[in-house]
Amino acid sequence: MPMKNIGLSIVAVVILLAISGLAAVKEWHAFLTIFPYAAFIIFLAGFIYRVVKWWTTPVPFRIPTTCGQQKSLPWIKSNPVENPANLWGVIRRMAQEIFLFRSLFRNTEVEIIDGRPVYGSAKWLWFFGLLFHWSFLIIVLRHLRFFVEPIAQWISVLSALDGFFEIGIPTLYLSDAAILAGLTFLFLRRVVLPRVRYISLFTDYFSLLLIVAVVSTGILMRHFFPTDLNEVKNIALGWLTLTPVVPQGVSVVFYMHLCFVCTLLAWFPASKLMHAGGVFMSPTRNLANSNRMKRHVNPWNGPVKVHTYEEYEDEFRDKMKAVGLPVDKE
Repeated sequence: MPMKNIGLSIVAVVILLAISGLAAVKEWHAFLTIFPYAAFIIFLAGFIYRVVKWWTTPVPFRIPTTCGQQKSLPWIKSNPVENPANLWGVIRRMAQEIFLFRSLFRNTEVEIIDGRPVYGSAKWLWFFGLLFHWSFLIIVLRHLRFFVEPIAQWISVLSALDGFFEIGIPTLYLSDAAILAGLTFLFLRRVVLPRVRYISLFTDYFSLLLIVAVVSTGILMRHFFPTDLNEVKNIALGWLTLTPVVPQGVSVVFYMHLCFVCTLLAWFPASKLMHAGGVFMSPTRNLANSNRMKRHVNPWNGPVKVHTYEEYEDEFRDKMKAVGLPVDKE
């Protein structure tokens, strides 16, 4: 079954590649004028729906994940980050989680050696996960230059820093190389490690391969199959101003790149990629641990009919006495 999931995800990506190539050959302009709007609407509606659903799910108790001393008596030193007791502690913890993946950094791996569990450091997943996510963010921010006119100064500075080493012509961005390294590690980890491969689903492989396709076609379009960037910007500004234009002089690779990007947008809300929004909704992260300072009453506890011991004894007194059990009333 794991290998079947890998094969199905590869087939799905190949089908998308064939569709986009056919659209370029047949010059289906609707592919560049309607498809992006449909994908964005699906992304926005799905994202909002899932966030609102998580937001409105009742959480009657404080259930934050903690691994530090809780705040209690003044003379007992607490850990305000690992076990936050107020809003500022939660903000500090969430910031480290979102920007530095702190919980993943603390992750350990376990192996059974001579019948005993042995725990060790596992920092590779944290490193390549951080590399991938930060590179992805930088690439998205760099692409904002196609949607604004004039280009904001900070976007130009970010692009200059990303291509600081000026490798090749056109310049190879560091974020492009970094995201490929991160994606390669994350994919090989799912394929090579038996335990991870066993729990990996089609959706896991498809999401990774879809992002790989987006990045790969973007790099191909920049370094090997150049397209008219002015025309690309006209297309992007047309989408933004709700006046889509019929493109001229864009390569087949651009069709492929756009197809993968739009598919990724539409796929995003239905996949595990929604952890990008779900991390803010997680009660194990966004709640302060105030259980010792405030009583939390479950709002779902409605009035119920109880059977007291006195009623129980009145009902079974004769049987209890018959087998020698003590009773309160004779």
